[in-house]
Amino acid sequence: MAQLLPLPQNLIVWGENVLASTISAFPEHGIERPIVFSVDFLDAMRRDLVEPHLVGSVGNYLNLPAHAPDIAIEESLERIRSLGARSIIAHGGGSVLDAAKAASHLHHERTGTFLPIAALPTTLSGSEFSHYFGITETNGPVRFKRSYAVRETVPTIVVLDPLLLLDTPVELLLSSAIKGMDHAVEGMRTVDVDHPHAIMAASGLNQFAAVLERWPRGLPPRLAIESGAVTHRDLLSLQLAAWHCYFAPASVIYGLSHRIGHILGGTYGLPHSVTSCITLAPVIRACADRYGPKLSIFGESRIAPAAAQLANRIEGLVTAQGLPDRVGPLGLDRSILPDVHDLLVRSYPAEVADLGDAAEAKLTSLLDSLW
Repeated sequence: MAQLLPLPQNLIVWGENVLASTISAFPEHGIERPIVFSVDFLDAMRRDLVEPHLVGSVGNYLNLPAHAPDIAIEESLERIRSLGARSIIAHGGGSVLDAAKAASHLHHERTGTFLPIAALPTTLSGSEFSHYFGITETNGPVRFKRSYAVRETVPTIVVLDPLLLLDTPVELLLSSAIKGMDHAVEGMRTVDVDHPHAIMAASGLNQFAAVLERWPRGLPPRLAIESGAVTHRDLLSLQLAAWHCYFAPASVIYGLSHRIGHILGGTYGLPHSVTSCITLAPVIRACADRYGPKLSIFGESRIAPAAAQLANRIEGLVTAQGLPDRVGPLGLDRSILPDVHDLLVRSYPAEVADLGDAAEAKLTSLLDSLW
């Protein structure tokens, strides 16, 4: 039986120069006494484009490292309590969104009340459309990014405006687009080609590819626009692609590329979006039998099987943009391979099983190939 499980999002606004007017209307949608979650490198944008339009803001919290460590979440909750905040504006990428969802969830556990979230995403992973988040636990023998799925934490309002992408570092921006593609592809694990996820994901992945194929290698967003190679409309197309790739997150179950990313990121500190640049194409090849011919929805070819064709296309985008495609050059030694393997087998057996017969041996080979 196929099914669609909608999430409780009230408003999604997209377009050029919609940011100011939408922020001003936040109180009409339950965003009252908001605290702004963000990061230091977005300080100028926050001061110039966000805070002047806020109504009733009580302050901000900026100490949000990657992968939402539990220590930062606890500090943010204390900040929320001391300021009397009743909602969160998440201005940033996936880690900021994770922190906002985690804070809302823990606030509910302790007070009985979720904090509504308004999302102003500055990357392209699509976290603003999901109820998934991770909290990196730091007090055990090994850091571990634990996954949660809490419907009430999905942002109730999302604003997509190209202005939000202009100050994002180019590697972060484009690698987060590959993370968005990861959602599109791995979302196919448990659905067929007639599912809304499949239809929207195919649109999103192809939109991503169309812009990334024209993006001048290494140029940050403002300079890329000045060069004439891309436009503000292209940036909006990327934002909409992230939405399409993550259109039905409660209706799908993600796979091994995501799980390897959680270990390499949460435990060993690699940037979350970068992990998909390294893992997605190899995992598609390794799990080709699991997905079967349904990956042809992303583009058919008479020359190569669907999985091989898709993996080659994604790998080509990563290479063309000079994005990281191996773990070793990022500073992690091969000596951690047995620990990564054991964490995956112990924590994510269903996803490892996607490799088929002799899955654990295949996982060893797959991980070795990533270095």
